[in-house]
Amino acid sequence: MNKFILRNIFLLIFIGLTTSNVLAQADSSTTVNPFSVSCDLMSRYVWRGTDFGASPSIQPGITFTKGNFVAGVWGAYATNSRGTQEADLFASYTLKKHFTFTITDYFFPDEVNTYNYFNYQDSTTGHVFEASISYSGPDKFPITLLLATNFYGADAHKLKADGSQGGIQYSTYAEVSYAFKYADVFMGTNLTNVDRSRGESGFYGDYLGVVNFGITTTKDIKITNDFSLPLKVSLITNPQAQRIFLVAGFSF
Repeated sequence: MNKFILRNIFLLIFIGLTTSNVLAQADSSTTVNPFSVSCDLMSRYVWRGTDFGASPSIQPGITFTKGNFVAGVWGAYATNSRGTQEADLFASYTLKKHFTFTITDYFFPDEVNTYNYFNYQDSTTGHVFEASISYSGPDKFPITLLLATNFYGADAHKLKADGSQGGIQYSTYAEVSYAFKYADVFMGTNLTNVDRSRGESGFYGDYLGVVNFGITTTKDIKITNDFSLPLKVSLITNPQAQRIFLVAGFSF
């Protein structure tokens, strides 16, 4: 992928946002704000079985929604380490209520050293572009399936026979989750099998297998008669890395 394609991706997102906003302004009956904000306060930031920062994490977000189209920005900021931060852009479209297609631009600012957010060169960029598709089942069968693949940027790289760096591994992750009455159970798998004999290391793990397995449950903490604070607690394990995390957080 070159700069031209990347610019087109962002141009399409910008056109979608601008066009939707103009249409909303043209319709005097539209009173719903398409923008929403959120902020999660988490004891740890654990994503797909990997702990980022070993620290409490503040996770703000801004989302724009128009019909089946959603775009936004999301971040995660460790409270005890300047070197582990994240700022992501995403755009998604939901088809027939069940299938969602998403493009995500992951970026991890290095607050300790100088970084260039607008560097999109293949070999030096800090961005990771991912394409994913997810399926959400009906209320009678609340299963969720996800398949996600890195297609450009700072993905893990293959190594050539002489040990030099080759192309990206197109690291792929698959997850299935099911919403029971009182808790959600999930399992995520690394689908990229690297060549460890050459010294390759994977984006999610170094071999095929489960990297994210656990359970999540929620409880509303009543603050006033009109306001409750949602508490989420997750038990997360990474069987491949032999790690376990117990994570709690509030959502605003």
